Amino acid sequence: MKNLGRAQAIVDISRRNALKALGLSTAALAVPGLLRSPPASALPADLIMKPVPRTGEEVPAIGLGTHMTFDVKPGQPRDHLREVMKIFFDGGGRVIDTSPLYGLAEVSIGDFATALGIANQLFIADKIWVTGEWLGDDSHAQLQLRRSMERLWREQIDLMQVHSLVNARTVIRTMQDWKNDGKIRYLGASHHLPSYYHLMAPWVEKGTLDFTQVRYSMATRAAEERILPAALDTGTAVMVNMPFEKARLFQIVKGRPLPDFAGEIGCETWGQFFLKWIISHPAVTCAIPATTNPKHQADNIGALKGPLPDKAMRDRMLAHMQTIPDFDKVAKIPAYPGKSFDGVVKRGRRKPDKGKQR
Repeated sequence: MKNLGRAQAIVDISRRNALKALGLSTAALAVPGLLRSPPASALPADLIMKPVPRTGEEVPAIGLGTHMTFDVKPGQPRDHLREVMKIFFDGGGRVIDTSPLYGLAEVSIGDFATALGIANQLFIADKIWVTGEWLGDDSHAQLQLRRSMERLWREQIDLMQVHSLVNARTVIRTMQDWKNDGKIRYLGASHHLPSYYHLMAPWVEKGTLDFTQVRYSMATRAAEERILPAALDTGTAVMVNMPFEKARLFQIVKGRPLPDFAGEIGCETWGQFFLKWIISHPAVTCAIPATTNPKHQADNIGALKGPLPDKAMRDRMLAHMQTIPDFDKVAKIPAYPGKSFDGVVKRGRRKPDKGKQR
């Protein structure tokens, strides 16, 4: 419980302080339209859209993840992240995934979306990670929902997920109440470790969830065993995290040209190659790659156009990857090779005692 309190204190920030962190004054809120750009245009034509099975609502198949990337310390440069969001939105992206555990990511999303005038056009997927003072206590979940709404500047969250299945029974029951009350539109659960899929699968198989979020990539395909088939059977939408394996996939293809057949599905880069393989699975609703680089965001959102591979092409794509050295060792490559992040979450981590390092 002490660790939970510390984590909440680390990421807690008021709207006033959030504005200061972004270089905006609270007076901006008092002037109508000051934080808004002209109304955004409709979705670009010919985008790859996927339906949410329970409702038929369609969403673009490429979303935006914010783990590590949108967590920036107050006062640090962040214009590049606003540009990432603008490129994402202008290219047709709408689904943005975040969590209170991602430091200041919620604050960044809320402020950028408001400044760009696109807040009401985004599909926001958030998470709940809480336990409670006693078995069945949902007071921490209620508090976290209110904080998330304040940071995101939203009166309704499109999708709320149990983060890593923590306290799933209590939180899912609470989310069902929120859905009935109109505080959220969809409920789901997330995890990024295949070793926990045996715990996720029953929730999907029972049809309890509107969405499930799992790790699925060309290198990590464990979700194909139970999660994806169950999602198809029960009409559960699937959101995919870690599509690039925390940038490890780019490490093994560095300096290698795309196979000639990539042009048949409109892929101009390796990022689009990896993403199209994922979103072409019939159970997958949306993949959520994360980046701090506007150029990489333009690359990712490019996967929303052009034909999707059929099963034969997916098999061909995977077979090609299996010929590349170290493809079967992707998980052993250090995460985010050549990259570093210095947000609030990192700052809040306790430094290990040098005498206890191994």
